[in-house]
Amino acid sequence: MINFDNSATTYPMPPTVSRAVYNAVRYYGGNPGRSGHKLSVKTSEMVYLVRESAAKLFDAETENVVFTLNCTYALNMAIKGSLRQGDHCIISSLEHNSVSRPVYAMSKKGISFSVLEVDDDDEVTLRRLKALIRENTRAVIMTVCSNVTGQILPYREIGRLCRKKGIVYIADAAQAAGVLPLSMNDGFDFLCMSGHKGLYGPTGTGLLISSGRFSLSTIIEGGTGATSLELEQTGFLPEQLESGTVNTVGIMGLGEGIKFVKSRGINKIHSYEMKLTETFITGLRSQRDIKIIRGTGNYSAVVSFNKDGVDANELAEYLSNRGIYLRGGYHCAGLAHKYLGTQSAGTLRFSPSVMNSQSEVYTLLNALKKYKIQ
Repeated sequence: MINFDNSATTYPMPPTVSRAVYNAVRYYGGNPGRSGHKLSVKTSEMVYLVRESAAKLFDAETENVVFTLNCTYALNMAIKGSLRQGDHCIISSLEHNSVSRPVYAMSKKGISFSVLEVDDDDEVTLRRLKALIRENTRAVIMTVCSNVTGQILPYREIGRLCRKKGIVYIADAAQAAGVLPLSMNDGFDFLCMSGHKGLYGPTGTGLLISSGRFSLSTIIEGGTGATSLELEQTGFLPEQLESGTVNTVGIMGLGEGIKFVKSRGINKIHSYEMKLTETFITGLRSQRDIKIIRGTGNYSAVVSFNKDGVDANELAEYLSNRGIYLRGGYHCAGLAHKYLGTQSAGTLRFSPSVMNSQSEVYTLLNALKKYKIQ
């Protein structure tokens, strides 16, 4: 098995992650924050340690780290919790449906939005962004790194602009967390991410990290273990946004994933993945029937491509039958594919992790070369 679909879910994960999940089920069965007995307290302590570890990785305050089900959930909480009727927001042309769909849904309830056309030249992108800002612009909601092409947006410059203008900056870091050196000091107000991608945690985990500058209205209310006698939802983080029992098992696994990332080093992880990507792109360029969907800007370790006359899903199935896993199609990013002009057939996506090797890249390249149109 060779998995190059790590943009969807990273696999395999470090062995320490599965051990942590086992230990959580075996030894930490208490409900964190809900009881005063020893089992609950012990479980609460473990959850807190992971929250603290995540805060340190992203230079955040521990209480501003909120556990969610996934990045989509975190983005919906941030988007719907920030926007009010009459507000305007800006998204980019490379957005995942986790951004474009909730924004579109909010547009039916009195908000307006503009789509920034991203350029390979960061200066052009920033000029276009500035031109889209209105008096009622409440939020800029953008991916840090495209899940289709791997293009990295100038997120630090966007953060500085938003701070200057007093605009909420909501960032989709699903493809960037654990791979790029992200910090809340970069200007993010709400940094949303998956736990099961670059952080090497289990599925069903995600993070919403707040700068503390803006508060969110809640889209879910319920038990938090705090202020239980009040009908009003708890007003302080993280409890305000963590209604119901958190995913203790997943969180403990995520904690080990974060430890793994810290031990390897984010810069080293990125460098290694980029070497695999460069090998792959070089190999693709030697195959004349391959078209790489990639510009000249700043890109991460994600590559979309097509083979002339071959449906992306058909090619993905061919590779899957040979134990090589890539994702074909639209990658839950319809807006991005329309912008890229690939909406008719989608693309095949290559996304490595530190668990992959150069020899696996060559195996994939050979398989692509051998494919014959049926």
